[in-house]
Amino acid sequence: MEKFIKTNVLMDLRQKIKLTKVEIFKMREEGHIETLKEVLDEIETALKDERGLISHQRRIAFSLSLGVVNLIELYFHKLSLIKEGAKINHKWFKRNKETLLEHLQQQIISPINSVENINKIIDIAIKIEEKRDDLIYGASSSEKIIQNKINLFFELKEIIEWKI
Repeated sequence: MEKFIKTNVLMDLRQKIKLTKVEIFKMREEGHIETLKEVLDEIETALKDERGLISHQRRIAFSLSLGVVNLIELYFHKLSLIKEGAKINHKWFKRNKETLLEHLQQQIISPINSVENINKIIDIAIKIEEKRDDLIYGASSSEKIIQNKINLFFELKEIIEWKI
C-alpha cells in the first residue's frame, strides 16, 4: 500500500512538473552559465590578489579545467548538438586528438568535424589541460605559466561566445 501511495505521489509530481526537452536543455544551459560565472569570479579574484597568481594556482587550475568543459558543453547545447545526458570529461583532453574526437563524437548528434572551430577549440582545451594535475597537486609553478593558462581560457571563451 505504501509503495502504491509513493508511486501515485511521484506520478502526480511528474505531471505537475512536466518539462519539455527544451526546458530541460535550458536548465542545463543555465547550469553551465552559473558554473562559468564561478570560474570567472575565481579568475578575477586571483588576478586582483596582490599576493599573485601562485597563491591561487590550485584553484585556478581546477577552475580552468571546469570552465573548459562547461564552455564546450554550453557551445554544443547552443548549437543543439549535444545528446541528452551527455557529459564531457576533462581527462579526455589528455589523450591523443583522434581518441578525444571519438569521445566528443559520442556526445553529439552531428559529425564532430562539422562543428565550427572544433579543431581550434580542442587545441586550446588541450593546452589548458596540459599539466593540470601538476598545477593542482604539484609544487608551485610560475606566474607566467598560470597567466598563460588564463589567457588561453579567455581565448577559448571568445571563440565560443562568438557563436553563442
